[in-house]
Amino acid sequence: MSDGGVSAERLVAFRALRRVSEGAFADRAFAAEARRADLDPRQRAAGMRLTYGATQRRRTLDWLIDDAIDRPDALEAELRDILRLGAYELVWSDRVPVSASVDQAVRLARTLRGAAQRRKARGGLVNAVMRRLSESAPDAVHELEARDDALGLRYSMPDWIVDGLVDSLGTEDAAGVMAAANEPAESALRWNTLRGSRDAVVSEIGVPTHGDPHMPEAIVLEAPFGIEESPLWEQGLAMAQSRASMLPARAVDPKPGEHVLDMCAAPGAKATHLAALAGGEARITCVELHPARAKALRELAERMGAELEVITGDAREVGLDRTFDAVLLDPPCTGLGVLSSRPDARWRRRPEALDGLVTLQSELLARALSVTRSGGRVVYSTCTLLRAENEDVVRATGAALDATLADVHPDCAHPDLPGALRVLPHRHGTDGFFVARLLV
Repeated sequence: MSDGGVSAERLVAFRALRRVSEGAFADRAFAAEARRADLDPRQRAAGMRLTYGATQRRRTLDWLIDDAIDRPDALEAELRDILRLGAYELVWSDRVPVSASVDQAVRLARTLRGAAQRRKARGGLVNAVMRRLSESAPDAVHELEARDDALGLRYSMPDWIVDGLVDSLGTEDAAGVMAAANEPAESALRWNTLRGSRDAVVSEIGVPTHGDPHMPEAIVLEAPFGIEESPLWEQGLAMAQSRASMLPARAVDPKPGEHVLDMCAAPGAKATHLAALAGGEARITCVELHPARAKALRELAERMGAELEVITGDAREVGLDRTFDAVLLDPPCTGLGVLSSRPDARWRRRPEALDGLVTLQSELLARALSVTRSGGRVVYSTCTLLRAENEDVVRATGAALDATLADVHPDCAHPDLPGALRVLPHRHGTDGFFVARLLV
C-alpha cells in the first residue's frame, strides 16, 4: 500500500486498527506496526493516541458515523476504520485542523487496493462523510455529555460495564473512572534497587520526571520514553509499572529472611518488586499456570537480579512444601481499572465470564489463606473495581483485615472497607486497583 501522502503515524494507526478488527490486541498490534515503520518518539506518541483513542471510543465513533452515512451496513470495514480515525481527530484532537483531518482521511482511503475508479469513489465517500462529521459530531458529543441515560454511549463502554461500575462505585466515581479510561494511561517506571542507583536511571531517561512520596522506587514520566528500547531495560535497572501496580508488593512488606509466595506471578512485575523490597534477602516462591509465561518470568527475574523460585502449575492445587510468612494473590480479573492501557479490553470482556472469575478468585484466596502460617498475612489485589471481585471476595473469607494498611496510604483508604485500599484513576492519576491485607 502506497503512503499516498498520508502521515506515518496515521498509516501505523490504520494498520494497527485493521489488525485489531481481525482479532489482534491493540497494544501489541500498535507496537509491531510502530517498529515496522521506525517511528520517531513524536510520531509514536501521536500514532498511539490515534490507535488507542479510536479503539477505546469505538462505540461512540460508530454512532456518529452511522448517523452521517446513508447505508452504514454497506460500509467497507477498511473505510469504517479510516472514518473512526478521522472522526476521533475531529472530536477529540483540537491540535489538528479540520481540513487536515479530512484531507488525510481521504488520502488514506485512496491508498486501499482496487481499480483507480474504485479508489476515487472511496475517497469521495470519505470526503463527504468527514465533512458531515466535522459539522455534526462535536455538537452531538456535547449533547451526550448532558444525558444521564446514555453513559455507555458517552464513554464508549458496554452497558454491562457501566452498570457494574455504577453499582460498585456510585454514578459520580463510575463516570470519573470511565472518563479516565479514555485518556492516556499513567507512564511510570519502577527503579530496580537490586541493580543500581535511582540517579543512574533518571539520568538515562532524559525526559522530565517526578516521584511519589510513598514509593521512592516510582518514577513518573512526563514525556514519552521507550523503556524497552533503552539500556535501562536490558540492564534490569528499571521496568514499566504503574504506581498502583506497586502497591500490592508494598502492602506485602516483605522482610529479609521471610518466605513469600506470589500465587499468580507472571509477568513478574510484582514478584521482582517483592525481591527488591526485601533487598534480595527474602525467599520468593512464584506459581504460574502457563509454561510459556513461567519461562518469561524466569528470564525477567534474571535480568532484574531477583532470585525467584518459579513453579509451573495451578496455584489452587500445586504442591507446596511449606507454609509462608506472606502471600501475594493478584488473580485473573476483569481488568476494569486498566482500560486506558488496554484499549480493546472493554470489547473483549464478557459479562458471562464474571461468575467464573469470582469463583476462581475465591478459590485462590482460600488456598492463599491455607498456606499462610499463623500470624502471617495475605495481600489480595486486583486491577478491577467491581465489588463482586473485590470487597465481596474478601468479606466472604471472614478473615480480619489489617487496618494499618490505610495508615501508610491514607489517600487511597477504601471508604467502605477498613483495611483495604481503593485506587481510582480519576482521583489518583494512576491505574485503578483494589488492595487488601488479610491477617491469618
